[in-house]
Amino acid sequence: MKLIIGLGNPGAKYKGTRHNIGFITVDEFAYQEKLEFNQALFDATFTQTHIDGEKVILMKPLTYMNLSGQAVRPLMNYFKIGIEDIVVLYDDMDLPVGKIRLRQKGSAGGHNGIKSIISCLGSDQFNRIKIGVGRPAPGRSVVNHVLANFEKEEQEEILSSVSKSVEALRDWIKGDNFIQTMNRYN
Repeated sequence: MKLIIGLGNPGAKYKGTRHNIGFITVDEFAYQEKLEFNQALFDATFTQTHIDGEKVILMKPLTYMNLSGQAVRPLMNYFKIGIEDIVVLYDDMDLPVGKIRLRQKGSAGGHNGIKSIISCLGSDQFNRIKIGVGRPAPGRSVVNHVLANFEKEEQEEILSSVSKSVEALRDWIKGDNFIQTMNRYN
């Protein structure tokens, strides 16, 4: 069983923002699989399917970004999913728009959603896909940057990074171990 966690903030106000790229990516995966996020437990909305014989759960925490771990841990416990069988998708300002980076472990790097998950799991040893959202322009705050929508000229790059992320998830689900997937996409 695999758990794919897209990070973001719930509500129309945040739809399409840089901080919600995790939500955007799991929404695209669900769209391709003709799935709807129609189940809810533990401050999360989720959907389930089977891909090549593997049960896959797509999840979006509804706790707001800074408390993401409070939704992730209970869902993992409920479905008895080990830390090695999760992937977290989230925004990364240190990567340019259009780039992705897969990692198996690491610090939160200042990302409050990841900080919350590390705290609730008691470990930083989990798979993740960082999706580039670029740095703020000079004079623009980090908060205003991540809570803003992508610029029109960034649309092609962001669609590319979402597509690459979904493709990487499919490879992982179909049997690649995460190191193989990482080597293919990094």
